[in-house]
Amino acid sequence: MIYTPDPEFGSYNPAVSLDLVIRNGTVVTAEDSVRADVGISDGKIVSIDKGLHAANEIDAGGKLVIPGGIDSHCHIEQMTAAGILCADDFYSGTVSAAFGGTTTIISFAAQHRGQSLKKVVTDYHACAEPKAVIDYTFHMIISDPTPQVMTDELPELISRGYRSFKVFMTYDRLKLDDYQILGILHLARSQNALTLVHAENHDMIRWLSDRLLERGHRAPKFHAVSHAKLAESEATSRVIHLAELLDVPILIVHVSTEAAMNSIHAAQARGLRVYAETCPQYLFLTAEDLNLEGLKGAMCCCSPPPRDKADQEAMWKGLANGTFQVFSSDHAPFRFDESGKFPKGPNSSFKEISNGVPGLELRVPLLFSEGVLKGRIDIRRFVDLVATRAARLYGLFPAKGTIAPGSDADIAIWDPDRRVTITAGLLHDNVGYTPYEGREITGWPSTVIRRGQVIVHDGKLTAERGSGRFIHRPHLEAAEPVGQSSSAAELARRSGANDVF
Repeated sequence: MIYTPDPEFGSYNPAVSLDLVIRNGTVVTAEDSVRADVGISDGKIVSIDKGLHAANEIDAGGKLVIPGGIDSHCHIEQMTAAGILCADDFYSGTVSAAFGGTTTIISFAAQHRGQSLKKVVTDYHACAEPKAVIDYTFHMIISDPTPQVMTDELPELISRGYRSFKVFMTYDRLKLDDYQILGILHLARSQNALTLVHAENHDMIRWLSDRLLERGHRAPKFHAVSHAKLAESEATSRVIHLAELLDVPILIVHVSTEAAMNSIHAAQARGLRVYAETCPQYLFLTAEDLNLEGLKGAMCCCSPPPRDKADQEAMWKGLANGTFQVFSSDHAPFRFDESGKFPKGPNSSFKEISNGVPGLELRVPLLFSEGVLKGRIDIRRFVDLVATRAARLYGLFPAKGTIAPGSDADIAIWDPDRRVTITAGLLHDNVGYTPYEGREITGWPSTVIRRGQVIVHDGKLTAERGSGRFIHRPHLEAAEPVGQSSSAAELARRSGANDVF
């Protein structure tokens, strides 16, 4: 079933009977915080007021009532270019998300070389529809921009509401060159779509990897050496220039270094529409975690890799000052065996280890505990980062990402005092480990509601397989033309070649 957010948002009609009331909580949005009740009818929020009553009520006294989280970057039931299937399918992945307070995910329909992009999207729907317990939508991954894809398939898919797609600047089987990226950016501009970019310099990584392996350096810790900080900062700066040439918005995913962040911030200061995200692994892990005994460091291998304490602090700064618009998990779950992390067995080198760390269930609790409770960000910024801004960027707002009359009743009732020691056994994904094992955090959802239905309460799942809905996104505000001419565009215009852009 395809669900399109209703653009008609009206005020509360007192005659409407309420299905559910959340009473006595502190309602927090990206704009405000107020002590109030929330009235829900037919899956929608219809009232935020005091003294509401219904046959079904939840007492949220002493708790926060926040919008359900939106994880806008996660890999679910996805085959890697190397032929390794993620550990989580759409059931285990969305169950895990729900227990962490997330009610909507955006995962990736990933095209590999030689595949039809339309068929990839169709097949991905067949994976998700019978299993998902929360709402979902897709980005696409474009690795083979053939004339057929660029002329026919991608424009058609964009018109059908798949308005965001990811390109890679590294990985042998995924990377596009600058010429290909320019072609995709130009199409995105003409079709009002948004391009996400994995920004790392492929040849820097390849050269370093070859030198390391030639000298017998195979352990997980050398993954961080091969993916040098300069590889990320150079590629980030380069793709910003490509976007500026065409005067088109871009979003740079999983930023890990201060230098890359500074390039993004400088571009934003110049008026360019450059969006960015960072992830839990860049706040809570460092390159030293890849140097654990034996192969344990592989639990923390992802690309870009975790960096150092200085970069961690820079990421916190970027979250606080608005350089980063979203905070996503980049959940990339692989079992810690030959089916996942070690496709070549226990002797797999750092280059053969599957890249990615799990984090879907812990994304929101980690940011609350270490961000809000430690004074790094305030509660409204927290809500903006985990829900509201992603909804705005990706065409889900105002149905998703906020608590307001007319919005979907996607809500996490948050216990700000609950203390949790993270263990793999606590979590609901299908990975079997967590890189955050043993970390103590404070704050956890006690009840999670999706479109007015309680789907998690007191540690129990009450949602049925396949009850999540696919969300059609007919419009992306973030992908609208920037409205500023680049110097190249202006020169072309003066030369009579404005149609180039």
